[in-house]
Amino acid sequence: MPRSEMMPNILILQDSPVSRPISPSENNFSQSVEDVNATLPTAPNALFAVLKHLNIDYALHHHRPLFTVADGLEIEAGIPGRHNRNLFIRDKKERMFLVSALNETKIDLKKLAPAVGADRFSFGSPDRLWRHLGVKPGSVCPFAIINDADKVVTPVLDAEMMRAEIINFHPLLNTMTVGLTPSGLLTFYRHIGREPLILEMAAIAPDEE
Repeated sequence: MPRSEMMPNILILQDSPVSRPISPSENNFSQSVEDVNATLPTAPNALFAVLKHLNIDYALHHHRPLFTVADGLEIEAGIPGRHNRNLFIRDKKERMFLVSALNETKIDLKKLAPAVGADRFSFGSPDRLWRHLGVKPGSVCPFAIINDADKVVTPVLDAEMMRAEIINFHPLLNTMTVGLTPSGLLTFYRHIGREPLILEMAAIAPDEE
């Protein structure tokens, strides 16, 4: 499929992490990126360099900080592609998982646990999230696996999400959104030596009442 059809009205980025001019009202967000780049284990700029090295096309959008799915609804409406949420969870044996799924995908954690060979799930704490994935709440994304040097966090991807043309995530910081193809995400994972679980989430949806 031609690139212009794959990602309409989005600038494909290779040499610059800015997809459009930043308005004066967004300057503070741009400045915060520079501040965070100096403190994160892997900064967004370093992630962009990896994507460029792997010849993974991506589109980058700057926006105000987003912390929940509801926060991003208005902004996401103007960004082509499917939008996603990410869950950092652990089971009672301290095994950890990073689940990336479409916003509209319904997940029953009680059903998810046996589907991935785990015990009862609970959400990982902010301290645990920072220690293992190097991001703060609100910035959780599949790219954070790059910080899992000990390979103790299992990445799990929604199969329906992976059938989309373009999928969107924060690039380690919630003042930006990156759009790329599912194959680009898999190329990134394999570059860092990880093979995510791709799971049909329909089987683990909550039972209808």
